[in-house]
Amino acid sequence: MGVIVFLHRRRRAFLLRVFAVLMVVGIMCLWLRSDTKLDESDDKILLPARAVPAGTNDGPARLVPDNVNNKGFGNPEEVVLKVPDNNLDFRDDKLHKSDAALGMGVVPGDDAEAEQRARALAMFAADDAKIVPGLGERGKAVHMKGEEGILADESVKVDAFNRILSDKIAYNRSVPDSRDPLCARVTYSSQLPSASVIIIFNNEAWSPLIRTIHSVINRSPKQHLHEILLVDDFSDREELGEKLELYIKYRLPPDLVRVVRLPHRHGLIRARLAGAKAATGDVLIFLDSHCEANEKWMEPMLQRIKESRTAVLVPIIDVIDDKTLEYYAGNGRYFQVGGFTWSGHFTWIEVTPEEERRRGNPVGPTRSPTMAGGLFAMDRQFFWDVGGYDEGMDVWGGENLEMSFRVWMCGGTLETMPCSRVGHIFRSFHPYTFPGNKDTHGLNTARLAEVWMDDYKRLFYMNRPELQTADYGDVSPRRALRERLQCRSFRWYLENVYPEKFVLDEQSFAYGRLRNNGTRPHLCLDTLQADEKRPYDIGLYNCHDFEASSQSGHLMHKATNLCLDTAGGSAMALAQAQECRAVASQQWWFEHYNAAR
Repeated sequence: MGVIVFLHRRRRAFLLRVFAVLMVVGIMCLWLRSDTKLDESDDKILLPARAVPAGTNDGPARLVPDNVNNKGFGNPEEVVLKVPDNNLDFRDDKLHKSDAALGMGVVPGDDAEAEQRARALAMFAADDAKIVPGLGERGKAVHMKGEEGILADESVKVDAFNRILSDKIAYNRSVPDSRDPLCARVTYSSQLPSASVIIIFNNEAWSPLIRTIHSVINRSPKQHLHEILLVDDFSDREELGEKLELYIKYRLPPDLVRVVRLPHRHGLIRARLAGAKAATGDVLIFLDSHCEANEKWMEPMLQRIKESRTAVLVPIIDVIDDKTLEYYAGNGRYFQVGGFTWSGHFTWIEVTPEEERRRGNPVGPTRSPTMAGGLFAMDRQFFWDVGGYDEGMDVWGGENLEMSFRVWMCGGTLETMPCSRVGHIFRSFHPYTFPGNKDTHGLNTARLAEVWMDDYKRLFYMNRPELQTADYGDVSPRRALRERLQCRSFRWYLENVYPEKFVLDEQSFAYGRLRNNGTRPHLCLDTLQADEKRPYDIGLYNCHDFEASSQSGHLMHKATNLCLDTAGGSAMALAQAQECRAVASQQWWFEHYNAAR
């Protein structure tokens, strides 16, 4: 016996509209997929999935699709499913509807919900079609050529990384386990503090942001990952609005990820403060929005904070190539810690033999004088107890050194955790804007010099003399914080935390710029803006505001007995090593001489 179903006219019209949207999306996906010229295995895809806690001895936790009953963990192929709809699949546990029903276009729930799901389907379709299964897996490099290579080069100029390639790589791609092999033998307490992962972004490209989120979910212990907070620092990229909200709703575990929208541009520093204020986990973990967490990256930091709540922890930061998206794993053993220059910049330094002896275990917590500042973990209450961030600092720059000095001087420790690894795309420039076009790094660093460096701020101002008269704002609240916390002196920091730091006006006979008095106008030695990370030639450039000294002499290279000579050069010419002679072109003056030596 046949059954006749009568639908209300408005209901029928709505269903027809939804069906039409799904048909258009399907045709568009087929067109996009065929345009990529992939082989027949292209319909294999890793479905969006939930994180599963580790089994007994079956290896690290992996993503497993919700509709797969997987009691252990194996190779990635074990969770690869063939799906006819190109992974146009949505997670909504609250509706308890099958993915098959959704894929066939059956609309469950009320009209508003179904229409929203259809809109989400349309938003994600083009992104899903771009992804090439297997591309970049295990962190392998991908080289783009031809027309796509040209587009990739252009994207690097705009986004400071290869966005075209990033869009083709799966959001939950695998990366090589870059840890020291000893880390596999480390066990962690089952009673660790909970973590709030805070990711700040301003107009971040879609795929690296989503990949960051997936890597955190995939490789974090479910029972300890309390929440992921995405702090949107007033982005105006359309895809970071409703599309991001729908992605969180339909493709990520429920009630885990939330967005904090800032009503105007705050800058990195104040945006992180906003994220910290919104967080409710025991531990704050800050990440940049273009990272990939590695295996068991979170547990070492949570374990250490459980043991010492005043320890501020940083992972080893692995490099993700900005052009090929290669994840550089290294050998797992070698890493550097943080230092600083007297001009107020962060720099990488070697772990000293003294620190290697102190820590004992090669994968034990390793003390670091400073941190890069983009990725670190900290007890939430200690974060506020020790002063959070300096709210007088603007946008970006200097906040990492300020926190490093403050933590060490006010009773905490700063340590690198060798068994915690996170990949990071290191960009050659900042693709976002700085409101007001101010030198925020310089002004922020002047604030930290005035509050934390005591008399050693003289060395900062020697390198940045233009900041001595700059308006860096009111620092009295931060000085009051230092007084209230009874923090130690900067000399204590140099002697106990960073004793290998060279203090040029205490440990040298002469320092500063070198002037040759046999030239007109006077010329000084100069790097001529060479890349100081590689070998470079020493050149000559006009001296400015040079206070002459009565002392002068030859600069001799002891191994060759040759002296530095201007060789009759002018500005931008190279200096030369010549036979030592009593000539003016070989007489050099240092800007400063240490009378005590």
